[in-house]
Amino acid sequence: MILLSRLISEFAGGLRARYGQRLLPGHERALSAMQVCRTEHSPVLVVRCAACGQYETLPHSCGHRSCPHCQHHEGQQWLERQRAKLLPVDYFMVTFTLPRQLRRLAWHHKRLVYALLLKLAWQTLSDFGLNDARLQGRLGAHAVLHTHSRRLDFHPHVHFIIPAGALDMKHRLWRRKNGAYLFHQGNLAKVFRAKWFQAMKDAGLTVSATLPTDWVVDCKHVGHGDKALTYLGRSLYRGCCRRRIFSAASTAR
Repeated sequence: MILLSRLISEFAGGLRARYGQRLLPGHERALSAMQVCRTEHSPVLVVRCAACGQYETLPHSCGHRSCPHCQHHEGQQWLERQRAKLLPVDYFMVTFTLPRQLRRLAWHHKRLVYALLLKLAWQTLSDFGLNDARLQGRLGAHAVLHTHSRRLDFHPHVHFIIPAGALDMKHRLWRRKNGAYLFHQGNLAKVFRAKWFQAMKDAGLTVSATLPTDWVVDCKHVGHGDKALTYLGRSLYRGCCRRRIFSAASTAR
């Protein structure tokens, strides 16, 4: 197996020469960490066999969250913890995507725009959960922000994995919905768009491009949620082009 550290050592110079001005400090930290991962240049760990007393030195892993060599175990642990929290209900993956006309703004104001993307998308879903005639309660979710598409294009969007159930805190009731429908995608998009415009106004953000009238929100039935969690787990712990802002399960039992 070819180690990632070997590939970085061989091609990092050409990468920096061609894209140096576009590399962010986080990219440089990732390259520097993974370049020495489990090599002769990394710190070593001394282990001793309790049975025979023999010592052996092993190179340390870099521990960077984007390193595929280091994060497989952590990713599996995270996945098992989240699987244990799944409820016996249908699950949905709801994806909120910023239109391409906002990508330039997002690139230059990453911290603010990413925070707003998560915050406003969750507020939209929370409002729908409270106002839904069947649920009338507080939703729970796993939420993960992706900054890039599968083709490595800059494409900020956030995924929510949501159980088709909600907790009525006032009456201490658990309500659920059956079937492959949770919320209307078009209505989610309209509310999210309105919240975004207000947030931009409050933050003093402007764009020169004309923003589209129709925004994209996708609400997909994903069965019992296990496969959707597996999909998100790969990018949380082994994706070098995506960044996790938070991943939390607030699902009420």
